[in-house]
Amino acid sequence: MVSELDQYLFHQGTHTKSYQFMGSHYDHDTKLTTFRVHAPNASIVSVACDQNDWTGKGFELERISEEGLFEGSFQVGIGTIYKYCIHANGQQFLKSDPFAKFAQKRPLNASIVYESTYQWADEKWQTKKKNKLPYDAPMNIYELHLGTFKKHEIDEQLKTQLTIDEYTDLTHLSYREMAEVIIPYVKEMKYTHIELLPVTEHPFDLSWGYQVTGFFAPTSRFGTPDDFKYFIDQCHQNNIGVILDWVPAHFNRDDHGLRLFDGSPLFEPSDARLADKRGWGTLSFDFSKPEVNSFLISSAMYFVEEFHIDGIRVDAVHSMIDLNFENHVAHEKIYNPDGTEDNRPAILFLQNLSKVLFENRNEFLLIAEDSSDRPMITAPVEKGGLGFNFKWDLGFMHDTLDYMEGNRRDLHHKLTFPMMYRYNENYILPYSHDEVVHGKLSMLDKMPGDQWRKFAQYRLLYGHQMTFPGKKLNFMGSEIGMYAEWKDQEQVDWFLLKYPIHIGLHDYIKDMNKIYLREKSLYEADYDPNGFEWIDVNNYEQQVISYIRKSKNNESLIVVLNFSDQVYYDFNLGVNDPGKYRVVMNSDLKQYGGSHQTISGYLFTQQGLIHGRTQFLSVKVPPYGMLILKKVKEKIKDKG
Repeated sequence: MVSELDQYLFHQGTHTKSYQFMGSHYDHDTKLTTFRVHAPNASIVSVACDQNDWTGKGFELERISEEGLFEGSFQVGIGTIYKYCIHANGQQFLKSDPFAKFAQKRPLNASIVYESTYQWADEKWQTKKKNKLPYDAPMNIYELHLGTFKKHEIDEQLKTQLTIDEYTDLTHLSYREMAEVIIPYVKEMKYTHIELLPVTEHPFDLSWGYQVTGFFAPTSRFGTPDDFKYFIDQCHQNNIGVILDWVPAHFNRDDHGLRLFDGSPLFEPSDARLADKRGWGTLSFDFSKPEVNSFLISSAMYFVEEFHIDGIRVDAVHSMIDLNFENHVAHEKIYNPDGTEDNRPAILFLQNLSKVLFENRNEFLLIAEDSSDRPMITAPVEKGGLGFNFKWDLGFMHDTLDYMEGNRRDLHHKLTFPMMYRYNENYILPYSHDEVVHGKLSMLDKMPGDQWRKFAQYRLLYGHQMTFPGKKLNFMGSEIGMYAEWKDQEQVDWFLLKYPIHIGLHDYIKDMNKIYLREKSLYEADYDPNGFEWIDVNNYEQQVISYIRKSKNNESLIVVLNFSDQVYYDFNLGVNDPGKYRVVMNSDLKQYGGSHQTISGYLFTQQGLIHGRTQFLSVKVPPYGMLILKKVKEKIKDKG
């Protein structure tokens, strides 16, 4: 029997681990499985399974609370496939278990009784993580989709003999196979974290996981929940953090899922204007309902506690907090009594989520994908903020890509404006999957010009991102220079790495990632105004910007970015410190596919007033090129 305290907290909206008693739970001593479900509008709830020919007869649950909790224990074991048979409003229908930990592989959709036996071995990672806050640490995230990173090669002729789902399943790597393929690659490329597009159970492959039915079940497309734990464990043992995309903004409308779960709008708002996410064909959660809050916060906590994830990226925050996210015509508008448009229950939900996740977890990553202009997204709740500790900087992404694709002399402000708001939030600089779909072109193909120019400018773009204040995120495949957008039914075009120009780009990005990890100036003061200083912000004529990145102990790097196709042979660059400088990175090297406009030997400062400084360097700046310069530390001679 579920305790009165658990019931109270669940119905109050403050139970953070309701997965511990809701759903199905097998008892090895009694050989019974206990089922619990919340269905207040139901007159009868039973467990439909093979043992009762999916009628539910003989497996009726008892209503144990006025608020609509149902419970029952039956002699069925681990692996039992089931749904809830719900009687309501004179009808009966079958529903998957909202708290199921495992589900059938689509197109089937029943729930499965599952108990984990996994033994974790990531103690060193957990200890290391606890001892380091993320703000002054390197964070270079590789975003990937598990279904299309790499696939098994299958005979094309099988396509005519199998359904699309059957053929797709044969091409999928398992979670355990992914550990053997993804982890060595991510280590080799020197990324610090991976971010997985949603792995929670979903019926439609081409939703990419963003239209969820199982908020506690890792998708069975790739194996069992314990197989997924193995994947995460192996990441941790190889010093790779794992971030999950998590989707509390909405859920899909499929009949077996959460929509009208007990014959009434249990998870969604009863007001269709609030419920309907028209653009996505989904339904919003009703954050004013306490049980919805317990359900969703427990979902997040389940993956934190049971799967040891290191962070959550919350999808579509703007759509949650704005009552009129999709309402642009006056007669569609929804307002609070005081005339405001904030979805206050959703804001309170996010703030409560933050409090729960950061309790004893200061190192956790709670990342907002938010396109609103609402301030204080990454401010603590106690200071009036939403409570995230990182936010995707979509403005940086849009402005920079607009600059790259447009008339650069006229759009110079787009390149420099992101520094005007740089320290308002803790930003991550994202070039995500969203930028390489729906006709937006691949990252490489966004760059104008012929093949050489495209590759040169993409190296420049990546160098700009990696040296600009903020943590980093890039989507799989961009690092090899894919010509095509993300093909969400095919693997990354790894065959491109047979060709020198793609190998050169791949090597450049690997080397830039190494420099990023090695140079504290590039990450230690991302959120400190003292960590960045413009050298020249206004050179729109030559299309060159230059700046200094500094570490906490005032070590520094000089960054020069040339967004034109011109070589500047004697480019004068004001610097703060006199002495000898060396080139840390030149994106134009021949080995990277560049024109090899190089600088031989050291650079020495000269006296003269340039860029408001009394010392300057005269450098050769390559076309569509990035230079990183560093002052050479002079050895102090022993006077004895």
